Amino acid sequence: MNSLIDRRLNGRNKSAVNRARFIRRYQSQIRRAVRDMVDTRSLQDMDRGGDVHLPARDIAEPTFHHGPGGDREIVHPGNREFNRGDRINRPPQGGGAGKGEPGHGESVDDFIFTLTREEFLNLFFEDLELPHLVRNQLGETRQQQWQRAGYTVSGPPSQLSVRRTLQTSLARRIALGAGARSRLALAEDALAAARASGAAPSRLAELQLELDEAKAQLARVPFLDDVDLRYRHRVATPAPVAQAVMFCMMDVSGSMDENKKDLAKRFFSLLYLFLTQHYETVDLVFIRHTDNAEEVDEATFFHDRKSGGTVVLSALELMEEIVRQRYPATEWNVYAAQASDGDAFGADAGRSARFLAEHLLPLTRYFAYIEVLDPGDHRRSALWAEYERHGSEHFAMRRVRERREIYPVFRELFRKEPT
Repeated sequence: MNSLIDRRLNGRNKSAVNRARFIRRYQSQIRRAVRDMVDTRSLQDMDRGGDVHLPARDIAEPTFHHGPGGDREIVHPGNREFNRGDRINRPPQGGGAGKGEPGHGESVDDFIFTLTREEFLNLFFEDLELPHLVRNQLGETRQQQWQRAGYTVSGPPSQLSVRRTLQTSLARRIALGAGARSRLALAEDALAAARASGAAPSRLAELQLELDEAKAQLARVPFLDDVDLRYRHRVATPAPVAQAVMFCMMDVSGSMDENKKDLAKRFFSLLYLFLTQHYETVDLVFIRHTDNAEEVDEATFFHDRKSGGTVVLSALELMEEIVRQRYPATEWNVYAAQASDGDAFGADAGRSARFLAEHLLPLTRYFAYIEVLDPGDHRRSALWAEYERHGSEHFAMRRVRERREIYPVFRELFRKEPT
C-alpha cells in the first residue's frame, strides 16, 4: 500500500496557488463586486475584506455527461413506490408553477467567495499609483531581516541541508577509507597473483583472510555520521524601513460645516489606505486651522468644534516647521492633503500660494488640495485661483460636493499615467 505525504511549503494555506488562479480567472466579476462594496460600505470599514457573490452562471464550467439515446439502466436509491416497467402518470393540470407565479423547485445559489483584507485592497487600488513615487528614503532601523550566513553544525531539523550534509559525508568517507582501500587493492592483487602461480592452499587462505579484513575495515566507515550534519545558518540583520508621513490639513472655521468635514475625512481615509499599500510605515500629522494653526490628534481634528476666521498660511507654515524638525526629506517621503472651502481673507490666498510653491512643494512627493463645496456651488474661490497660478507637477487640485464624488476624484488624482 502506497502512502502519499504532502510536503509542499504552503503551510496552512495549501490552496493559495488555486486561490490566486481563481482570482485571476474571474477578475472582472470580482472587480465589479468590489466596486459594489465600495458604494455600500463606510470609510471606517473600507480596509476590511468581504464576501463576493458570484452568479453561478459566471463560474459555470463545461462538464461531460451522457448524451440522448442509448440503453441505460439507472438505480436511484430510496425508491419504494415504483418497480421496473411501471408507468408514471402525468401530474394533474395546474400543478406546476403558472406564469408570473414563483416556482417551488430548486435553484442554483450564487457562489460566495471571501476576500481577505490584502486581496480587497489590492483589487481596490490595482489601477492606481502614487505620482513621483520614490522609496529610497529609508528611515531609522525598526525591523530585522533574516539573511543566509553559511552553514552550522547544529540547528533545527527543518534547516538541515541535505546536499551539504552528503558532501561532508562523502569527504569524510574518502579520507577515512583511503588506507583501507589501498590495503584492499594490494590484497586483491596478491591473491590474484598467488592463484595464477599455483600457491599452496595455506598461502591462499592467508591472503583471503587479509582481503576479508580489508573489506571489513572499509565497511566499518559509516555512511553518515553526526559530524557530517550541516544546517543552514541565518542571522538577523537590521533592515531599513521605507517610510512616509501624511499631513492632513483642514480649515475648521465656521464656514466648514459637518458635511464638509465628513467629505474631507473620507478623502483623507482613502489616501491613508493607499499610502499603507506602498510604505511599511506611515505617520499621520493632523493640522487644523482657523486664523491660527495647531497640531492636534485625530479625534480633535475631526470632532472638536472651533470658530474663527480663516488664515491658510498659518497651516502651511506649521507644516514646514514640523517637516524640518521631525521629518527630514532625506529619510521620509512627505505627502500632504489639504481640505478647505476656499475662503481666504485679504492677501492670505496669494501669500499662501507663494509659500506653498516656494517652500512646501520642494519638500513633498505629492500635495493634493481638495475644495469641499455645497451642492450646486460652482463659484471660483480666491484660494483656488491663486493655487492654480502656482501649481506644479507635484500638486493637484479637485472640487468635491457630494459623498459619491470622493472615490472618482481620488481615482482621477492617482490614476496610472500611460507608459
